[in-house]
Amino acid sequence: MIDKILQYAENHTTKESEVLRELRRETHLTMLQPQMLSGQIQGQLLAFFSQMLCPKAILEIGTFTGYAAICLAQGLAKKGIMHTIEVNEEKETIIRKYLAKANLVDKVKLHIGDAEVIIPTLKETFDLVFIDAGKKQNALYYDMVFDQVRQGGFIITDNVLWGGKVADNASDKRTRLIDEFNKKMQQDERVDNLLLPIRDGLMIVRKK
Repeated sequence: MIDKILQYAENHTTKESEVLRELRRETHLTMLQPQMLSGQIQGQLLAFFSQMLCPKAILEIGTFTGYAAICLAQGLAKKGIMHTIEVNEEKETIIRKYLAKANLVDKVKLHIGDAEVIIPTLKETFDLVFIDAGKKQNALYYDMVFDQVRQGGFIITDNVLWGGKVADNASDKRTRLIDEFNKKMQQDERVDNLLLPIRDGLMIVRKK
């Protein structure tokens, strides 16, 4: 039933652009973990968030092949800028290829390297941050970017349900760290939060 609901939802969600379809196909053909790509429904949700906020500055931590970056960049203000950080230099070619196809080279600045090193060098005040990198570092990245997010801005973190393991009280280290992160969001009085059970779970927080 869940699979049928998901298929129904996809059938009644705005279809991907040709660039995103091509990127999805190439990701599945060339990457070892293509399921890491955001996909149609989550991508459309991220695009909606961006379009509603019309952000002047976006930060993405964890680019993968660039699908979410292209979606998020759709709502950028006229002179807005998006920074996206990818640790794996082998993905640079495919990311730049599709940023060019989406005509986003001037709006999206790709950083290849360690987010812990790169984030402190970014001087923007962000309207929207998307965390989709090493799950063990969710809390670290959240703390690093928090002061750079404007009041009323949003931080979205991906994969916070971890295949449902957090609800099953799984004891492996990664699941425990994700659960601890979710509890940290629930207890942070500086934000309002919503755990949205789309795909592998999105934790959405709004800075008060």
